[in-house]
Amino acid sequence: MPYFDAASAAPLHPVARQALLAALDEGWADPARLYREGRRARLLLDAAREAAADAVGCRPDELVFTSSGTTAVHAGIAGALSGRRRVGRHMALSAVEHSSVLHTAAAHEAAGGSFTEVPVERSGAVDPATYATALRPDTALACLQSANHEVGTEQPVEEVAAFCAEAGVPLLVDAAQSLGWGPVAGGWSLLTGSAHKWGGPAGVGLLAVRKGVRFAPQGPAGERESGRAPGFENLPAIVAAAASLRAVRDEAAAEAVRLRALVGRIRSVVAERVGDVEVVGDPERRLPHLVTFSCLYVDGETLLHELDRHGFSVSSGSSCTSSTLEPSHVLKAMGVLSEGNVRVSLPPGTAEADVDRFLEVLPGVVAEVRERLGAPVSVAPSPAPVASLVVDALGRRCPIPVIELARVIGEVPVGATVTVLADDEAARLDIPAWCEMREQEYVGEEPADRGSAYVVRRLS
Repeated sequence: MPYFDAASAAPLHPVARQALLAALDEGWADPARLYREGRRARLLLDAAREAAADAVGCRPDELVFTSSGTTAVHAGIAGALSGRRRVGRHMALSAVEHSSVLHTAAAHEAAGGSFTEVPVERSGAVDPATYATALRPDTALACLQSANHEVGTEQPVEEVAAFCAEAGVPLLVDAAQSLGWGPVAGGWSLLTGSAHKWGGPAGVGLLAVRKGVRFAPQGPAGERESGRAPGFENLPAIVAAAASLRAVRDEAAAEAVRLRALVGRIRSVVAERVGDVEVVGDPERRLPHLVTFSCLYVDGETLLHELDRHGFSVSSGSSCTSSTLEPSHVLKAMGVLSEGNVRVSLPPGTAEADVDRFLEVLPGVVAEVRERLGAPVSVAPSPAPVASLVVDALGRRCPIPVIELARVIGEVPVGATVTVLADDEAARLDIPAWCEMREQEYVGEEPADRGSAYVVRRLS
């Protein structure tokens, strides 16, 4: 069964498995002790730290291991903000950061701090000059991911880091998605990563803090990992994480070329074979293994279930596949279609034949789901068009409001409007996206008794 969700968790690398089993036998003792078993464990820990630091591009004494990538983000942000509390309590971050960054920023605001979300372009990348405007005299920390976890767009870290350095603001880079493919360029100050994203075991993160960065660890003091990650080190997992990072880096150059070609094929073939689809994210400046696209008139949850039934494991940012009932904050920030969203992220070693079969199966699955939902095949003009229409889609979730809009747009004359009443949060994103895809005019949103009224003018 082809597994196409490496962005969530990559399969355990064979080197990680070998290192984990070996370390279970050799690294079970306390590395802080001076007897033979402790010294052996300390040697393993030091070697793992040196290997990870070499991959990150920092000194070994600048890097600590944590219990997860999320923990590394929380500890990094909290420590940097506390270390620079005399400067101020303001943060700058992009609107498409991982939820671990956004949740930490929200908690910081609730505690009396503040933050500025920098908008992104439709490709998902920030504009460095726009990011620079978010840096204030009281900015204590800036955050920017190296590459987006949902759409694969690489961020201009080097350019943003230069603006941060000029302003005297440390930059924390969440490198969880990109670290397995290479080091992060630019003058970053703090960096985080997560082992299960590159084929290491789950439960291991890393936090690198450059020398000279003001940093004050929060919480009760600990004796391990420079006081920045309390608790006993999971040494076997750490050893496996470092070994797998080195292994995937050795394979990265050749595998990136191969997977980039497969992803390029998915991007082009999906656009050719599946009607009413939007492939999102930067087509060039992107991770080599990840592609995301959204299909009009499709329920994302049903689409994922159908693909799973055909043997393909993929992910989605559609609101109908999440517990929040809201579209992905990444897709929302980009202003792209969210309904019927599919994220394909290929693990190393993915066979070309599996990708070809996916591309053969996908069009039929999308067509079947659309038919099941009663989506319009084409929009034919009514012989007696009316001046305007109101569509009541209150209480109905994506993609029904958009389907209802598509059904009736041909019933009004060119220049007239259709108003869609909807209380589904996804409609705020998907109706404007439909207008752009179908070359109709999105007039805007108006308040309604329940939910909102979205006004669309027919142009053709």
